[in-house]
Amino acid sequence: MAYDFVKMNGLGNDFVVVSAETSPFEPSADQVRAIADRETGVGCDQLIAVTRSFRAHAGMRIWNADGGEVEACGNAARCVAWLSMEAVELDRVRIETVAGVLEAQRTGPARICVDMGPPRLDWSEIPLLGPHDTRELDLEFDSTLRRPGCVSMGNPHVVFFVADVATAPILDAGPFMERHPLFPKRANVGFSQILDRRRMRLRVWERGAGLTSACGTGACAAVVAAHRRGLSDRRVVVALDGGELEIDWSEVDDHVRMTGPVSVEFAGRLPALERIA
Repeated sequence: MAYDFVKMNGLGNDFVVVSAETSPFEPSADQVRAIADRETGVGCDQLIAVTRSFRAHAGMRIWNADGGEVEACGNAARCVAWLSMEAVELDRVRIETVAGVLEAQRTGPARICVDMGPPRLDWSEIPLLGPHDTRELDLEFDSTLRRPGCVSMGNPHVVFFVADVATAPILDAGPFMERHPLFPKRANVGFSQILDRRRMRLRVWERGAGLTSACGTGACAAVVAAHRRGLSDRRVVVALDGGELEIDWSEVDDHVRMTGPVSVEFAGRLPALERIA
């Protein structure tokens, strides 16, 4: 059977969001790659399936452009939350993911705040191959990329702090660190330049997708990693290639809240999966 979809993005990080509430959607890795292909498919960083949930207003499954299913995506969570709010005519919804149930609320016409929950900071939760101080890993790529922080926001992140993100060797260090043996589930790799205690510039090499215009969980992880090192406050505006996210790591409940825009590009229909290869 065919599937309706909406093409959406959060700060340029783009998604094919498939309606799968009434029928199963189980694409193979090859089928995900075919849909995500920007030359011959619809084209996207991630493929998202919106599913039925008995714990929330909607469920969400996420596949990266390389075909692998992953646990979390902050920008996609905002998009799915907005779609759910439009469908049920509410300003607050809950979204079920592999990483847990997320609370989201509308803060403007096309602006959503998602409670991403508490960061996971123990080495076993990220996970790492063995015990490490995640505040400052004993790890380096070269003399300019050393001792990164490490955080899980439902998915693993390693964050390097750099003097100038424009000159950081992202295209070399990103894929190398993504597949470093220390990260058994691979890692998203952030490169953060602290502008002042309430602003940072961030670029992210995303696991399974490459250099992306924005990464919501990456922005959350970067603020947590920076604050743990005394480099920033808990509330920070994160400037990514595609625009800005507001990140707030609460002292009250330890939850990280991410606020930013969503955008609808177009709608369409995917053919039956057996016809996609």
